[in-house]
Amino acid sequence: MFDREIYNKRIAWYRKARFGMFIHWGLYAIPARGEWVRSVEEMPEEEYLPFFEEFNPVDYDPKKWARAAKEAGMQYAVLTAKHHDGFCLFDSKLTDFKSTNTKSGRDLVREYLDAFRAEGLKVGLYYSLLDWHHPDYPHYGDRNHPMRNCEAEKGVERDFNRYLAYMHGQVEELCTRYGKLDIMWFDFSYKNENYDMTGEAWQATKLVQMIRSYQPDVIIDNRLEVSGEGFGSLATDCPSDFCGDFVSPEQIIPPNGLKDGAGRDLMWEACITMNNNWGYCAKDKNFKPASMIIKKLVECVSKNGNMLLNVGPDARGNIPSESLQILREIGVWMKKNGDSIYGCGGSGLPKPENGRITQKEGRLYYHIMENAIGSVPLYGIRREEVKAVRLLEDGSQLQIPDNWVVNNYPDIVFVDVSATPDLPDATDTVVEILLRETAE
Repeated sequence: MFDREIYNKRIAWYRKARFGMFIHWGLYAIPARGEWVRSVEEMPEEEYLPFFEEFNPVDYDPKKWARAAKEAGMQYAVLTAKHHDGFCLFDSKLTDFKSTNTKSGRDLVREYLDAFRAEGLKVGLYYSLLDWHHPDYPHYGDRNHPMRNCEAEKGVERDFNRYLAYMHGQVEELCTRYGKLDIMWFDFSYKNENYDMTGEAWQATKLVQMIRSYQPDVIIDNRLEVSGEGFGSLATDCPSDFCGDFVSPEQIIPPNGLKDGAGRDLMWEACITMNNNWGYCAKDKNFKPASMIIKKLVECVSKNGNMLLNVGPDARGNIPSESLQILREIGVWMKKNGDSIYGCGGSGLPKPENGRITQKEGRLYYHIMENAIGSVPLYGIRREEVKAVRLLEDGSQLQIPDNWVVNNYPDIVFVDVSATPDLPDATDTVVEILLRETAE
C-alpha cells in the first residue's frame, strides 16, 4: 500500500539534493567501446572472459572520485555494483564473477561506499536486472542478450527461477553487508515477443519488501516496472507496490517537467552522460561543455527534477581528464550559486526568454543566461513583490532602475546587472530576489 506521507519523508533529502554523480565502471572499460559492447557486438562469453583475467585497476582511488564529486557540488552518487554483463564490483558469495577474484582482489563497492560517505555524500548502488553471464538468464530470442541470435542456444533449457533467487540474493547481500544505502538504482524492465521482463517477472513486490525490511529509508528508482522510456504507475493515481520513488528519464529532460495523475509534481531524475557513452569509450571525445551541463542542471531544478551526471572511469580506475575538467568548472559555478540549486524547485512562473527561475523559502533565483541592452528585465516579477535584489555570487545589491526607459513597462522589474555588454557570469548569472512576505 503506497503511503504518501512516508514517501514524502523518504524522498525529502533527495528532493533537496538535486545533483548527483552516476558512475559506470566494470570489465567493459578494457575493450573501451562502451558498456553495451557485448550486446552490440554479440560477443560470446569466451571472448569476454579474458577481460576478467586482465582486470586490475591499479589507479583506483575512490577518495579522489569522492572529492571530485564533492567539489563539483554533487550531493550523492550511484555506482554500478553489477552491470548487464553480470560482473560484480562487490564480494558476492553467490558468484565467482567478481572483483575480488580478479588481479585487484578488492571489494570495489565497499571502498567506494567508505570514500563517498567520508565526504558527507549520500551513497547509492546500481544493480542490473539483466545478467549476460548467468546461465539461467534468457539467451536466444531475448532482446538484449549477446547470444540472442545464436542458433546453438535455441532450445537450451534454463531455469529463470534459479536466476531470480540469485538476483534477489545478491540484492540482499548489498542491503545487509554494506551499511546504510540511500539509493537502489535498478536497470531495467523491458518486453519483446518472447519475454515480458517487467514488474512481477522480477518478483518485484517480494524484492521491494525484502529491501525495505533491511533498508526502510532507501530510495528506489522506477525501473523494476518500466525502463527509461516509461514513467510507470508512480505517475498514476494507483502506484504499485514496486513503483519506486522517482521516474528516471534517460538522456532527456522532460520538456514540461512531470506530474502524476492527481496533478502533483512527480519526483524525477534525468540521468545524463558527459559524452555519448556511459561506460568508458576511448574514442568518444564528444563531451558536453560545462556551461551546457550547468544550464541543463538549472533546467532540471526549474522543473522540479534532479540531474544524475555520469562519469565512466577507465580500466586503470581513472575518471577521464575531460570529465574531471568539466566537474571542476561546474564546481566553480556551484560554489557561488549552489543556493539556487539545493532545496530549490520550480517557481510556477512561465519560463522567461532570457533564462530560468528556481525558488525556495521566500526567495526567487532568476538565472540570467542572455544579457540585455541596458537594464535586464526579470520577466514575471512585479516590483511590489520585491524586498531586495542581490547578485547571488557575492551578495552585492542590484539596483532597480527608475527612469523613463524602464517605466514604460510597469509590470516588469528591471535590474542593472553589468556596466558592460558581458554578464558577470557568462554561463548563468544568478539574481537572488527576496520576496516581501517572507524576506528577512
